[in-house]
Amino acid sequence: MTIDLATRDSKGMASTATWVKRVGLTLGCCASFLGAAHVADRLSAGEGAPQPVATSAAPAPVVAAAATAPKPAIQPAAAPAPVDPSAYVVKSVLSVNKPFVHGDWYWDESAAPAEKGGKIVVTVDLKAQVLSVFRDGHEIGTAVMIYGADTKPTPLGVFQVSFRKAQHVSSLYGAPMPYTLRLTNDGVAIHGSEAMRPDAATHGCVGVPIAFARKLFGAVALGDTVIVTNGEMLSQGQAIKAA
Repeated sequence: MTIDLATRDSKGMASTATWVKRVGLTLGCCASFLGAAHVADRLSAGEGAPQPVATSAAPAPVVAAAATAPKPAIQPAAAPAPVDPSAYVVKSVLSVNKPFVHGDWYWDESAAPAEKGGKIVVTVDLKAQVLSVFRDGHEIGTAVMIYGADTKPTPLGVFQVSFRKAQHVSSLYGAPMPYTLRLTNDGVAIHGSEAMRPDAATHGCVGVPIAFARKLFGAVALGDTVIVTNGEMLSQGQAIKAA
């Protein structure tokens, strides 16, 4: 499945960057051409006169009517498919009015419903190097992130948070993973990291600034959805797939 989903590029601005992908539906139209033929009656030779006999040398005259073909009906272009009212739609995004670089993050819940408990969806775009968290379709947090190296790539797909621990240490590498939100059975997770540099990489995890990780940990519960893509972007009014 294809999904995506960052709201901005980590090296540029973005409150309403456009994601790449527009779907257009066109319908063709066709019509059959109908023809008609008419065979004329033989002319009578007059009352009491002998009737002419048709022979192979002198066949009875046949008059064919001109065929007329109706013009094909013009079909109107298909209107864009309406957004499914049950879809998880991007209702608002945070305004980031300066270059978004490693170590940067924002958190603002003012546009989201006042009461907590709305559906949380986290999107991760590896190409833009941006993580966004939405509540009820409103972006409440975003950060520049680091991800897996080529030898240990971050997997793409739709995941549910299966484990969360505020003070966690990797059993494989012995490295601290504060505010861990695990995505896969082999340990890929979102967690806080102090190595927020353009040249930094992980063993497949998604690393975010520790202060942001603390905020994210407080908002995300077990079973919440995390969607990881590579270069798919959304804008306000679009539906988040697989959410």
